[in-house]
Amino acid sequence: FAFGFLILLIILIPIFSLHSSHPSLENLLVLTVATEQTDGFERFMRTAKEFNYTVKVLGLGKEWKGGDVARTVGGGQKVRWLKKELQKYKDRPELVILFVDSYDVIFASSPRELLWKFSRMGHRVVFSAEAFCWPNQKLSSKYPAVKNGKRFLNSGGFIGYAPDIIGIIQQWKQKDNDDDQLFYTNIYLDKVQRNKFNMTLDHHSHIFQNLNGAIEEVVLKFERGRVRVRNVAYDTLPIIIHGNGPTKLQLNYLGNYIPTAWTHDSGCGICDDDLFYLGDVPDEELPIVQVGVFIEQPTPFLEEFLERLVSQSYPTDRLRLFIHNNEVHHEPHIQRFWDRHRRRFPNARIVGPEENLEQAQARTMAVELCREDPTCDYYFSIDADVVLENPDTLRILIEENKQVIAPMLSRHGKLWSNFWGALSPEGFYARSEDYIDIVQGKRVGVWNVPYITQVYLIRGMTLRTRLAQIGLFSQQGQDPDMAFCRIVRDQGIFMFVSNRDVFGHLVSTSSYNISRLHPDMWQIFDNPMDWKEKYIHENYTKIFEDDKNTVEQPCPDVYWFPVLSDRMCDELVETMESYGQWSGGGHKDKRLAGGYENVPTVDIHMNQIDFEKEWLKFLKQYVAPVTEKLYPGYYTEARAVMNFVVRYRPNEQPLLRPHHDSSTFTINIALNNKGKDYQGGGCRFLRYDCRVESPRKGWSFLHPGRLTHYHEGLPTTQGTRYIAVSFVDP
Repeated sequence: FAFGFLILLIILIPIFSLHSSHPSLENLLVLTVATEQTDGFERFMRTAKEFNYTVKVLGLGKEWKGGDVARTVGGGQKVRWLKKELQKYKDRPELVILFVDSYDVIFASSPRELLWKFSRMGHRVVFSAEAFCWPNQKLSSKYPAVKNGKRFLNSGGFIGYAPDIIGIIQQWKQKDNDDDQLFYTNIYLDKVQRNKFNMTLDHHSHIFQNLNGAIEEVVLKFERGRVRVRNVAYDTLPIIIHGNGPTKLQLNYLGNYIPTAWTHDSGCGICDDDLFYLGDVPDEELPIVQVGVFIEQPTPFLEEFLERLVSQSYPTDRLRLFIHNNEVHHEPHIQRFWDRHRRRFPNARIVGPEENLEQAQARTMAVELCREDPTCDYYFSIDADVVLENPDTLRILIEENKQVIAPMLSRHGKLWSNFWGALSPEGFYARSEDYIDIVQGKRVGVWNVPYITQVYLIRGMTLRTRLAQIGLFSQQGQDPDMAFCRIVRDQGIFMFVSNRDVFGHLVSTSSYNISRLHPDMWQIFDNPMDWKEKYIHENYTKIFEDDKNTVEQPCPDVYWFPVLSDRMCDELVETMESYGQWSGGGHKDKRLAGGYENVPTVDIHMNQIDFEKEWLKFLKQYVAPVTEKLYPGYYTEARAVMNFVVRYRPNEQPLLRPHHDSSTFTINIALNNKGKDYQGGGCRFLRYDCRVESPRKGWSFLHPGRLTHYHEGLPTTQGTRYIAVSFVDP
């Protein structure tokens, strides 16, 4: 027993000694240097507050003379300010001093863990370490050899006891724009001084994690509602994360999680709660927003896009409108919009294709309208391929209270979105670890990202201060969106994207063919949601809600239901009339009719206007589900080789003699209005002596073919009647 107790004491005494030797929290001084309160600085201070660090900031409001340290050597001014400040603490031998940069640094854990790890390292001074010998590569051979870990000193973070830190820094006698890292490096490489101050480097990132050259080593560790950065190369959990070199954007990505409580349903980057609540603000006092609208290419569903501009739950008298249209094809759409809404925007400015403005010039023109107007509170840029279905989008973005923020949008069913989670070393797209989860809404929050496009909100004051006198959209060899994001990043302004709300989606423009009369009709594959909204009857979904007023049965096994919108009916008729090659009562080329046309009609087939595959998609997506609901037990692939529009006129072909259709079932959709466009018409089913004489525009008959439903087309006595017919599953 005595021997066992002795062994236990031998084990515990070093542990007790270790804990008793920890510096106390009261003896920790955290210093940083910052001349401006940039977004990076504010993020740094938020993480400090989160983990209960008290930080003393040197240099705020003073002129920076230390050079452009982001691109070249410099930073000596930091050492001069430190040298002066540390004179106050020369009689505090127990004091531990932590110095870190601020613009590109975040804290990831508590002061208690920091001091515990520092004491365990057993040195008086610890500098952060990295894989690159900067700024003088020739000094690399003079560094002590390291079997495992980062070998070279980085001056963005160091910790040590006051007498030793002061002893190092008081040696500074250089200029403000001389290099601070070179100064510390020379002291460290001097073996006498290294031993005198008991200096070491944090080779394994126990305390300091420099991201430059170490991106592949760093992962995010999610557990117990907290997130930590883990260095998987050394299996360590660093406390201070430094986005040095070209990796500041990677720090932005990591900063979305540190600190945060994250669950499957919700999470937020370092989102302060200082939201700008508009709920109690009267309409006449809401912020004034300059809206810049950009139509730079042929874009489907543009008329719907323009109407959504006035459907936002934001008073139009607090909006200032600028529209740049670069496409002649869209001039009629702009004119119709303007005719309807000119009174809402009396001071609107519309720039058309005749002015031959480059995209960058147009975007600059819109921004300048806000920059030069001191009453402009926000600038809202939106491209024509943006579908904002959420009418509160503008209010939500303003309430997030960011300098630059975008709503997260993606193409329907695709991963293509209006933001990038990360950049490649060359400044182009790189997929971040959680890009897919953000796009799919599995991680929800407000995310600091390096690139946004197509729609975003900028604070007017930001344009007039930090972005004043800067061309935002023009950089050699770069598209306007790339130039904009690069310039904003270079100014130290964070860009955010929010997926805390569902805002809408993006339309695809890749296959939009404006040579067609109504090109939106062909968008059922590329933009199915927008196609449905425009071309499917507003009551179609009620069919599946068992609404008795939505599906009727005028004759045995003959059903009648709404399927096409008035707009689709009109555009299909106009397209057929524009094509003009009506069959004249029978096809000379039976390949068009597929050989199934028992009773010839005056018609144009869908394949003649290159609309066959789109129509078959319509049948499969919107007719097949109704068929399977109304005829239980029957399943259809919606195959059809006979899909055509028929025209009836009293002096052309007024009726159709009795016949069977070459189909398992037939759909017959009325494309215009009885009474308004024609008189007469309808259908009679001879077996049941049942007539349907008042077809409704956009409604479809659905009836069996071949055997039971022998029928005839009743005479059209006046005007022109149009129907769309498909013989399905022949």
